[in-house]
Amino acid sequence: MHLRVACDLDGTLANLEHALQREAQRIFGELVSVRAHTPRRVTVPSRDHVDARDSRSGGAIPRVLNALEQRRLWSHVSEIDNFWETLQEIEPDAISRLAATAAARRWEVIFLTSRPDTAGDPVQVQSQRWLRTHGFEWPSVCVVSESRGSIAASLSLDAVIDDSPENCVDVTADSSAAPLLVWRDAADRLPPGLRRLPIHVVSSIADAIEYLTRFSADATEPRPRLGRLR
Repeated sequence: MHLRVACDLDGTLANLEHALQREAQRIFGELVSVRAHTPRRVTVPSRDHVDARDSRSGGAIPRVLNALEQRRLWSHVSEIDNFWETLQEIEPDAISRLAATAAARRWEVIFLTSRPDTAGDPVQVQSQRWLRTHGFEWPSVCVVSESRGSIAASLSLDAVIDDSPENCVDVTADSSAAPLLVWRDAADRLPPGLRRLPIHVVSSIADAIEYLTRFSADATEPRPRLGRLR
């Protein structure tokens, strides 16, 4: 049988961080950061680093938004008409490549997201249009609140592509699907103990597609052999 694959949107395919950073700077000014893991401590930069900084920053280090500012940011985002269609792809042409591979291999692909509502059309419709704009002609999108593991189990998925270590752990714990963690940060920043779990770590969507392609079953292959993915 053919692979049944689920793929996350934000942080995996869609560059939500870039869009949030753009809106945060509109509200709070340029010297802010939406990255939750940005160090709050002040470090002493090198002379070369200081010289290379944008002169508009005056050498200051962007600060991370606090909890109140994060809520204000999301309240602002919720009022933007069809906000979810304004996002960029993280990897150019990744969606069209996924669509082409799925069509060639006859994979069944579903996109999962927990996006909150914004002004304009429903989240599902915005997400479908965004995927279609980037090359996936007939996208199936589910807006979900349950754990990715329970969803993978209920849909009998073979693989789940996600950028969240927590979601991948859920998939491992609650289903027989193979989780693929898209980790674009440094390898030494992986959560402790993650590599001891049956989670395949890739650095890009291109690597995830290549990994799934190697183990993709053809139409005559019995489903139990897909256990190789895990």
